[in-house]
Amino acid sequence: MKIRRRPGGSTRRPTAPTALAATALTAALTLTACGGSSSAEDSGGRLSVVASFYPMEYLAAQIGGDHVKVTGLTAPGVEPHDLELTAKQVGSVQKAGAVVYLKGLQPTVDKAVGQSRSKHVVDAAAASPLVDHHLDEGAEEQDGHAHAEGTGDPHVWLDPTRYATVAKAVGAEFAKADPAHAADYEKNTADLVGRLAALDEEFRTGLQGAKQKVFVTSHAAFGYLADHYGLEQIAISGVDPEAEPTPARLATIHRAAEQHGITTVFFESLVSPALANSVANDLKLKTAVLDPIEGIKGGKGDYFSVMRQNLAHLRTALGTTS
Repeated sequence: MKIRRRPGGSTRRPTAPTALAATALTAALTLTACGGSSSAEDSGGRLSVVASFYPMEYLAAQIGGDHVKVTGLTAPGVEPHDLELTAKQVGSVQKAGAVVYLKGLQPTVDKAVGQSRSKHVVDAAAASPLVDHHLDEGAEEQDGHAHAEGTGDPHVWLDPTRYATVAKAVGAEFAKADPAHAADYEKNTADLVGRLAALDEEFRTGLQGAKQKVFVTSHAAFGYLADHYGLEQIAISGVDPEAEPTPARLATIHRAAEQHGITTVFFESLVSPALANSVANDLKLKTAVLDPIEGIKGGKGDYFSVMRQNLAHLRTALGTTS
């Protein structure tokens, strides 16, 4: 089995439930089966919500407001694909009043949710069905594992309209789980959906007049964004951010850069920029951050501020005139 090297020189095997994670899950299931108090509400009477990673956690907090206590399973700044649940985290999923997650992204979370007691589970992939964005032949060969699984691209939150659809599902489920505060959940959902509609319009307006429509990213996280705004992403790696590109893939990127007059290679905040920097140096291009917002480190903004940063960086790279 191939070992992948993470930023800073550490190594990690491909994402999958490890023996330790499996042991934690078994232990937690045993504990919950033996009884114990329910955590559907916290000591303050708030609905207890478990969210799998940042985009789901953000929705839960914005819609739930003061009526919920949200526990995020993925720590800020951690790449969500790498998550391995502790026994305590598995237990929190088992006993939560509501769970918000995206099936297929984090196998250990999927397994815990499958054994959860909660009657109120929101799967973002069910609310906004995933699309398997077809890459060119070279990319599919290098990233065949992700395509073979058939789960599709999970990054639905990068299209504000799809994210709004997930938000509506979260609001509806919170209202079922906590009917006493249903009106507040409905209002908070409507407010958030309105803000997402405004963000969508900002992107539409901001990307008008772009000199070219193609951009290069370190991995294929931006398919929904590209589709929605009439752009095309060319990814160095496929859906898996750690897949190493083949020589044929790199040659494809070189040709595309020359053909489309590409000026910038985008890298991400949670993954080493080494590969993007190497490609950019070879092509004598600039680099910039295009953040997939899978996790935000403390004090570095929220979903809306990072999306607006992405828009500004895209406008610069694509040569917008408006």
